[in-house]
Amino acid sequence: MEQYSILGRIGEGAHGIVFKAKHIETGETVALKKVALRRLEDGIPNQALREIKALQEIEDNQHVVKLKAVFPHGTGFVLVFDYMLSDLSEVIRNSERPLTPAQVKGYMMMLLKGVTFLHHNNIMHRDLKPANLLISSSGHLKIADFGLARLLSEQGERLYSHQVATRAVGCIFGELLNSSPLFPGENDIEQLCCVLRVLGTPTQETWPEMVELPDYNKITFKDNPPIPLEEIVPDTSPQALDLLCKFLVYPSKQRCSAKQALLHPYLFTPPLPSHHSELPIPHRRPPRHRVQAPPPDLSVDLPLKNSLVDPNLLHLWTCP
Repeated sequence: MEQYSILGRIGEGAHGIVFKAKHIETGETVALKKVALRRLEDGIPNQALREIKALQEIEDNQHVVKLKAVFPHGTGFVLVFDYMLSDLSEVIRNSERPLTPAQVKGYMMMLLKGVTFLHHNNIMHRDLKPANLLISSSGHLKIADFGLARLLSEQGERLYSHQVATRAVGCIFGELLNSSPLFPGENDIEQLCCVLRVLGTPTQETWPEMVELPDYNKITFKDNPPIPLEEIVPDTSPQALDLLCKFLVYPSKQRCSAKQALLHPYLFTPPLPSHHSELPIPHRRPPRHRVQAPPPDLSVDLPLKNSLVDPNLLHLWTCP
Protein backbone atom coordinates (compact mmCIF):
# COMPACT_ATOMS: atom_id res chain seq x y z
CA MET A 1 0.00 0.00 0.00
CA GLU A 2 3.01 2.28 0.35
CA GLN A 3 2.87 2.90 -3.40
CA TYR A 4 -0.64 4.45 -3.27
CA SER A 5 -1.96 7.72 -1.88
CA ILE A 6 -5.63 7.59 -0.79
CA LEU A 7 -7.70 10.43 -2.26
CA GLY A 8 -11.09 9.59 -0.77
CA ARG A 9 -13.73 6.95 -0.22
CA ILE A 10 -15.98 5.90 -3.11
CA GLY A 11 -18.27 3.50 -1.26
CA GLU A 12 -18.48 0.12 0.37
CA GLY A 13 -20.13 -3.24 -0.20
CA ALA A 14 -20.70 -6.49 1.66
CA HIS A 15 -17.05 -7.49 1.66
CA GLY A 16 -14.99 -4.39 1.07
CA ILE A 17 -14.47 -0.67 1.12
CA VAL A 18 -13.62 1.09 -2.16
CA PHE A 19 -11.24 4.05 -2.21
CA LYS A 20 -10.07 6.43 -4.90
CA ALA A 21 -6.27 6.47 -4.88
CA LYS A 22 -3.25 7.61 -6.88
CA HIS A 23 -0.17 5.58 -7.67
CA ILE A 24 2.67 7.63 -6.22
CA GLU A 25 5.23 6.82 -8.93
CA THR A 26 3.05 6.90 -12.07
CA GLY A 27 0.37 9.36 -10.95
CA GLU A 28 -2.33 7.00 -12.25
CA THR A 29 -5.72 7.25 -10.52
CA VAL A 30 -7.12 3.86 -9.50
CA ALA A 31 -9.84 2.32 -7.36
CA LEU A 32 -8.71 0.22 -4.39
CA LYS A 33 -11.15 -2.36 -3.03
CA LYS A 34 -9.99 -3.37 0.45
CA VAL A 35 -11.38 -6.67 1.69
CA ALA A 36 -10.89 -7.46 5.39
CA LEU A 37 -11.05 -11.01 6.70
CA ARG A 38 -13.22 -11.05 9.81
CA ARG A 39 -11.57 -14.25 11.01
CA LEU A 40 -8.37 -15.58 9.48
CA GLU A 41 -9.46 -19.19 10.00
CA ASP A 42 -12.45 -18.60 7.71
CA GLY A 43 -10.13 -17.77 4.81
CA ILE A 44 -10.88 -15.46 1.90
CA PRO A 45 -14.65 -14.98 1.27
CA ASN A 46 -16.00 -16.99 -1.65
CA GLN A 47 -17.41 -13.85 -3.25
CA ALA A 48 -13.98 -12.21 -3.29
CA LEU A 49 -12.38 -15.37 -4.68
CA ARG A 50 -14.94 -15.54 -7.46
CA GLU A 51 -14.35 -11.91 -8.38
CA ILE A 52 -10.58 -12.38 -8.57
CA LYS A 53 -10.82 -15.69 -10.42
CA ALA A 54 -13.29 -14.39 -12.99
CA LEU A 55 -11.28 -11.27 -13.76
CA GLN A 56 -7.98 -13.15 -13.94
CA GLU A 57 -9.45 -15.69 -16.35
CA ILE A 58 -10.35 -13.20 -19.07
CA GLU A 59 -8.32 -10.97 -21.31
CA ASP A 60 -8.65 -7.20 -21.32
CA ASN A 61 -11.90 -5.93 -22.78
CA GLN A 62 -13.04 -2.33 -23.11
CA HIS A 63 -16.46 -3.20 -21.68
CA VAL A 64 -15.30 -5.15 -18.59
CA VAL A 65 -13.57 -3.47 -15.65
CA LYS A 66 -9.87 -4.33 -15.47
CA LEU A 67 -8.29 -5.93 -12.41
CA LYS A 68 -4.85 -4.36 -12.43
CA ALA A 69 -3.37 -6.03 -9.35
CA VAL A 70 -4.20 -7.91 -6.16
CA PHE A 71 -2.03 -8.14 -3.06
CA PRO A 72 -2.33 -9.04 0.66
CA HIS A 73 -2.69 -6.27 3.19
CA GLY A 74 -2.90 -6.78 6.94
CA THR A 75 -5.65 -9.26 7.77
CA GLY A 76 -7.10 -8.86 4.28
CA PHE A 77 -6.15 -7.96 0.75
CA VAL A 78 -6.55 -5.24 -1.83
CA LEU A 79 -7.90 -5.37 -5.39
CA VAL A 80 -6.68 -2.62 -7.73
CA PHE A 81 -9.04 -1.57 -10.52
CA ASP A 82 -9.20 1.14 -13.14
CA TYR A 83 -10.85 4.18 -11.59
CA MET A 84 -14.33 4.80 -12.96
CA LEU A 85 -16.08 8.13 -12.57
CA SER A 86 -19.65 6.95 -12.02
CA ASP A 87 -22.13 4.16 -12.74
CA LEU A 88 -25.25 3.68 -14.82
CA SER A 89 -27.60 4.04 -11.85
CA GLU A 90 -26.21 7.55 -11.32
CA VAL A 91 -26.72 8.31 -15.02
CA ILE A 92 -30.35 7.25 -14.85
CA ARG A 93 -31.01 9.01 -11.55
CA ASN A 94 -29.10 12.23 -12.15
CA SER A 95 -29.89 13.06 -15.76
CA GLU A 96 -31.43 16.54 -15.98
CA ARG A 97 -33.55 15.25 -18.82
CA PRO A 98 -34.52 11.73 -19.96
CA LEU A 99 -31.92 9.90 -22.00
CA THR A 100 -32.44 10.24 -25.72
CA PRO A 101 -33.18 7.11 -27.81
CA ALA A 102 -29.69 7.37 -29.32
CA GLN A 103 -28.07 7.54 -25.85
CA VAL A 104 -30.05 4.51 -24.66
CA LYS A 105 -28.82 2.63 -27.72
CA GLY A 106 -25.25 3.70 -26.98
CA TYR A 107 -25.39 2.25 -23.47
CA MET A 108 -27.15 -0.90 -24.68
CA MET A 109 -24.56 -1.46 -27.40
CA MET A 110 -21.72 -1.37 -24.86
CA LEU A 111 -23.60 -3.54 -22.34
CA LEU A 112 -24.41 -6.18 -24.96
CA LYS A 113 -20.79 -6.26 -26.15
CA GLY A 114 -19.59 -6.75 -22.59
CA VAL A 115 -22.11 -9.51 -21.82
CA THR A 116 -21.32 -11.25 -25.12
CA PHE A 117 -17.62 -11.17 -24.22
CA LEU A 118 -18.30 -12.70 -20.79
CA HIS A 119 -20.46 -15.45 -22.23
CA HIS A 120 -17.83 -16.22 -24.85
CA ASN A 121 -15.45 -16.75 -21.92
CA ASN A 122 -17.99 -18.92 -20.05
CA ILE A 123 -18.54 -16.39 -17.26
CA MET A 124 -21.98 -15.85 -15.75
CA HIS A 125 -22.07 -12.54 -13.88
CA ARG A 126 -25.32 -13.22 -11.93
CA ASP A 127 -25.62 -9.67 -10.58
CA LEU A 128 -26.11 -7.41 -13.59
CA LYS A 129 -27.76 -4.13 -12.57
CA PRO A 130 -27.17 -0.42 -13.26
CA ALA A 131 -25.05 0.06 -10.10
CA ASN A 132 -22.62 -2.62 -11.34
CA LEU A 133 -22.18 -0.98 -14.75
CA LEU A 134 -19.46 1.60 -14.26
CA ILE A 135 -18.95 4.68 -16.43
CA SER A 136 -15.47 6.01 -17.23
CA SER A 137 -14.52 9.65 -17.69
CA SER A 138 -14.61 9.03 -21.45
CA GLY A 139 -18.19 7.69 -21.31
CA HIS A 140 -17.34 3.99 -21.70
CA LEU A 141 -19.58 1.50 -19.87
CA LYS A 142 -17.77 -1.36 -18.11
CA ILE A 143 -19.25 -4.37 -16.31
CA ALA A 144 -17.99 -4.64 -12.72
CA ASP A 145 -18.50 -6.42 -9.37
CA PHE A 146 -17.97 -10.11 -10.10
CA GLY A 147 -18.58 -11.23 -6.51
CA LEU A 148 -21.43 -13.55 -7.57
CA ALA A 149 -19.85 -14.65 -10.86
CA ARG A 150 -19.51 -18.29 -11.88
CA LEU A 151 -16.99 -19.80 -14.25
CA LEU A 152 -18.81 -22.42 -16.29
CA SER A 153 -17.48 -25.10 -18.59
CA GLU A 154 -20.30 -27.52 -19.37
CA GLN A 155 -22.54 -26.76 -22.32
CA GLY A 156 -25.78 -26.98 -20.37
CA GLU A 157 -24.60 -24.63 -17.65
CA ARG A 158 -23.28 -22.19 -20.21
CA LEU A 159 -26.61 -21.97 -22.02
CA TYR A 160 -28.43 -21.47 -18.74
CA SER A 161 -26.11 -18.64 -17.76
CA HIS A 162 -26.74 -16.78 -21.00
CA GLN A 163 -30.50 -16.95 -20.56
CA VAL A 164 -30.39 -15.71 -16.97
CA ALA A 165 -28.11 -12.82 -17.92
CA THR A 166 -30.26 -11.64 -20.81
CA ARG A 167 -33.30 -11.40 -18.52
CA ALA A 168 -31.20 -9.02 -16.38
CA VAL A 169 -30.16 -7.13 -19.52
CA GLY A 170 -33.85 -6.73 -20.34
CA CYS A 171 -34.52 -5.22 -16.91
CA ILE A 172 -31.66 -2.75 -17.42
CA PHE A 173 -32.96 -1.94 -20.91
CA GLY A 174 -36.42 -1.21 -19.51
CA GLU A 175 -34.96 1.05 -16.82
CA LEU A 176 -33.00 2.99 -19.45
CA LEU A 177 -36.14 3.44 -21.54
CA ASN A 178 -38.36 4.42 -18.61
CA SER A 179 -35.87 6.16 -16.29
CA SER A 180 -37.17 3.90 -13.51
CA PRO A 181 -37.08 0.16 -12.69
CA LEU A 182 -39.46 -2.11 -14.57
CA PHE A 183 -40.03 -4.30 -11.53
CA PRO A 184 -39.54 -2.22 -8.35
CA GLY A 185 -39.78 -4.05 -5.06
CA GLU A 186 -38.29 -3.93 -1.57
CA ASN A 187 -37.86 -7.73 -1.39
CA ASP A 188 -38.02 -10.84 -3.55
CA ILE A 189 -41.76 -11.38 -3.11
CA GLU A 190 -42.62 -7.77 -3.94
CA GLN A 191 -40.42 -7.90 -7.00
CA LEU A 192 -41.96 -11.19 -8.12
CA CYS A 193 -45.43 -9.64 -7.76
CA CYS A 194 -44.29 -6.77 -9.98
CA VAL A 195 -43.04 -9.20 -12.61
CA LEU A 196 -46.35 -11.11 -12.60
CA ARG A 197 -48.33 -7.87 -12.76
CA VAL A 198 -46.44 -6.66 -15.84
CA LEU A 199 -45.70 -9.88 -17.71
CA GLY A 200 -48.80 -11.74 -16.55
CA THR A 201 -49.05 -14.96 -14.53
CA PRO A 202 -47.40 -17.79 -16.49
CA THR A 203 -49.20 -21.04 -17.20
CA GLN A 204 -47.96 -24.47 -18.20
CA GLU A 205 -49.05 -23.62 -21.73
CA THR A 206 -46.99 -20.40 -21.89
CA TRP A 207 -44.07 -21.74 -19.81
CA PRO A 208 -44.00 -25.57 -19.66
CA GLU A 209 -40.60 -25.68 -17.92
CA MET A 210 -41.79 -23.79 -14.85
CA VAL A 211 -43.00 -27.03 -13.21
CA GLU A 212 -39.34 -28.10 -13.03
CA LEU A 213 -38.32 -25.12 -10.89
CA PRO A 214 -37.23 -26.07 -7.33
CA ASP A 215 -39.79 -23.87 -5.54
CA TYR A 216 -42.65 -24.38 -7.97
CA ASN A 217 -46.06 -24.36 -6.22
CA LYS A 218 -44.64 -23.23 -2.85
CA ILE A 219 -46.32 -19.86 -3.37
CA THR A 220 -49.42 -19.24 -5.44
CA PHE A 221 -50.42 -15.99 -7.10
CA LYS A 222 -53.71 -14.91 -8.60
CA ASP A 223 -53.99 -14.96 -12.37
CA ASN A 224 -53.03 -11.69 -14.01
CA PRO A 225 -53.15 -10.92 -17.72
CA PRO A 226 -49.99 -9.29 -19.12
CA ILE A 227 -49.90 -5.53 -19.52
CA PRO A 228 -48.84 -4.47 -23.03
CA LEU A 229 -45.24 -3.30 -22.89
CA GLU A 230 -46.11 -0.14 -24.82
CA GLU A 231 -48.11 0.90 -21.73
CA ILE A 232 -45.20 0.16 -19.41
CA VAL A 233 -42.60 1.97 -21.55
CA PRO A 234 -44.60 4.57 -23.52
CA ASP A 235 -43.13 6.60 -26.36
CA THR A 236 -40.84 3.69 -27.25
CA SER A 237 -40.15 2.55 -30.80
CA PRO A 238 -41.59 -0.75 -32.09
CA GLN A 239 -38.04 -2.10 -32.53
CA ALA A 240 -37.17 -1.34 -28.89
CA LEU A 241 -40.37 -2.98 -27.66
CA ASP A 242 -39.67 -6.07 -29.76
CA LEU A 243 -36.15 -6.44 -28.32
CA LEU A 244 -37.39 -5.82 -24.77
CA CYS A 245 -40.01 -8.54 -25.22
CA LYS A 246 -37.36 -10.97 -26.45
CA PHE A 247 -35.33 -10.34 -23.28
CA LEU A 248 -38.23 -10.70 -20.84
CA VAL A 249 -40.12 -13.70 -22.21
CA TYR A 250 -40.67 -16.37 -19.54
CA PRO A 251 -39.36 -19.51 -21.32
CA SER A 252 -35.58 -19.20 -21.09
CA LYS A 253 -35.00 -21.07 -24.33
CA GLN A 254 -36.92 -18.38 -26.20
CA ARG A 255 -34.90 -15.47 -24.83
CA CYS A 256 -32.62 -13.50 -27.09
CA SER A 257 -28.89 -13.89 -26.34
CA ALA A 258 -26.64 -10.84 -26.06
CA LYS A 259 -24.87 -11.88 -29.26
CA GLN A 260 -28.18 -12.12 -31.13
CA ALA A 261 -29.32 -8.78 -29.70
CA LEU A 262 -26.28 -7.05 -31.24
CA LEU A 263 -27.79 -7.89 -34.64
CA HIS A 264 -31.33 -6.77 -33.79
CA PRO A 265 -32.83 -4.07 -36.06
CA TYR A 266 -33.25 -1.84 -33.00
CA LEU A 267 -29.55 -0.98 -33.04
CA PHE A 268 -29.49 -0.28 -36.78
CA THR A 269 -32.62 1.86 -37.05
CA PRO A 270 -32.20 5.67 -36.82
CA PRO A 271 -31.32 7.28 -34.55
CA LEU A 272 -28.14 5.24 -34.39
CA PRO A 273 -26.36 4.58 -31.05
CA SER A 274 -24.57 7.60 -29.59
CA HIS A 275 -20.78 7.57 -29.47
CA HIS A 276 -19.43 7.17 -25.94
CA SER A 277 -18.19 10.77 -26.02
CA GLU A 278 -21.81 11.95 -26.48
CA LEU A 279 -23.12 10.20 -23.35
CA PRO A 280 -23.78 11.94 -20.00
CA ILE A 281 -21.19 11.39 -17.27
CA PRO A 282 -22.49 12.46 -13.84
CA HIS A 283 -20.20 12.51 -10.82
CA ARG A 284 -20.87 10.19 -7.93
CA ARG A 285 -23.08 11.50 -5.17
CA PRO A 286 -21.46 11.81 -1.74
CA PRO A 287 -22.63 9.21 0.82
CA ARG A 288 -25.92 10.19 2.47
CA HIS A 289 -24.84 8.91 5.87
CA ARG A 290 -21.60 9.13 7.72
CA VAL A 291 -19.66 5.95 6.97
CA GLN A 292 -17.72 4.22 9.74
CA ALA A 293 -13.96 4.53 9.45
CA PRO A 294 -12.11 1.47 8.13
CA PRO A 295 -10.62 -0.88 10.73
CA PRO A 296 -7.03 -0.18 11.80
CA ASP A 297 -5.65 -3.13 9.85
CA LEU A 298 -6.69 -1.35 6.63
CA SER A 299 -4.40 1.58 7.31
CA VAL A 300 -2.68 2.68 4.13
CA ASP A 301 0.61 2.82 6.04
CA LEU A 302 0.59 -0.87 6.96
CA PRO A 303 3.70 -2.44 5.38
CA LEU A 304 3.32 -5.50 3.15
CA LYS A 305 5.67 -7.55 5.35
CA ASN A 306 3.12 -7.30 8.18
CA SER A 307 0.39 -8.94 6.12
CA LEU A 308 -1.18 -12.03 7.68
CA VAL A 309 -2.52 -13.35 4.37
CA ASP A 310 -0.37 -15.66 2.26
CA PRO A 311 0.10 -13.97 -1.16
CA ASN A 312 -0.13 -17.37 -2.87
CA LEU A 313 -3.77 -17.66 -1.77
CA LEU A 314 -4.63 -14.82 -4.13
CA HIS A 315 -3.25 -16.64 -7.16
CA LEU A 316 -3.69 -20.38 -6.62
CA TRP A 317 -6.94 -21.87 -5.38
CA THR A 318 -9.95 -23.91 -6.41
CA CYS A 319 -12.88 -21.55 -6.56
CA PRO A 320 -16.10 -23.13 -5.22
